[in-house]
Amino acid sequence: MGGAVLERVETEVFLTLAEELHFGRTAERLHLTTGRVSQVVRKLERRIGGPLFERSSRVVRLSPVGRRLADDLAPLVAGMEEALRRARDASRGVTGELRVAFLGEWTAPLLLRAAALFGERNPDCRVDVREVQLATSRASLVDGSVDVLIASYPFDGMACGPVLTTERRVLAVAATHPLAGEESVSAEVLAEYPVIQYPAVTSAAFKRDRTPDRTPSGRPVPKGPAGGSFSEMLTLVAMGRGVLPVGEHSRRYYPRPDVVYVPIRDAPPIERGPVWLEGNTTARVREFVRAAVDAAASAPQG
Repeated sequence: MGGAVLERVETEVFLTLAEELHFGRTAERLHLTTGRVSQVVRKLERRIGGPLFERSSRVVRLSPVGRRLADDLAPLVAGMEEALRRARDASRGVTGELRVAFLGEWTAPLLLRAAALFGERNPDCRVDVREVQLATSRASLVDGSVDVLIASYPFDGMACGPVLTTERRVLAVAATHPLAGEESVSAEVLAEYPVIQYPAVTSAAFKRDRTPDRTPSGRPVPKGPAGGSFSEMLTLVAMGRGVLPVGEHSRRYYPRPDVVYVPIRDAPPIERGPVWLEGNTTARVREFVRAAVDAAASAPQG
């Protein structure tokens, strides 16, 4: 079995050619001659015992065996590269700068505890804390101005860490609204009143969770006007333009004489945690997520 181990050049040439399907471009990418690429492929095919590519005068295609090898090999190579990256990170330590942000004032205390713990563990890395708005949260992760965000789930299109906090849902209604005096309501009442909408840029999965199109029993939920920020959405509630399901922390962080928060007795809790761009999973980000989990575990509840 000694000849069964792939050499690095064989792996690189095979996977690059499987992607490019062109000998010239493969040679260019790997800084080899076209002849060397052909030689490596022929040698590999002899070891496999059959063709990995189907070649004609104009077209290069993967053979069924080649496709299977590419599918099997790619994740192994990616795993090896990730292992090397982790080793480099560990030997280098966590340095540089980490930019973390909170979305909603109620997530700020947890973020600050996590940042403090991260700073104790990684004194060579500077932590920059900032706030983002509903309309800029996704863009700030995509453009790299923020590395990690503490936000509500679901946050589709991003990597999400463990759930750090949960809170019960309440319904924000105007102080003069018919539901304002209720001890609690069912999620079914959303079918009876317009629901204020989040800004258009907000994640689709988040909107489905917070302002669903249908009640649990399937009744359609009428859509009210959209607000550009959370404060603006609450102002629309106060004006009587609609109702809005929110987390119970809104009571503490957004107390208003013209808005009442009524518990929703049959809704699942809201979950929050760290969110980041999958391609930006650095040692800094991983260490901050670990610090956030530990900070949340030791935090007083309530």
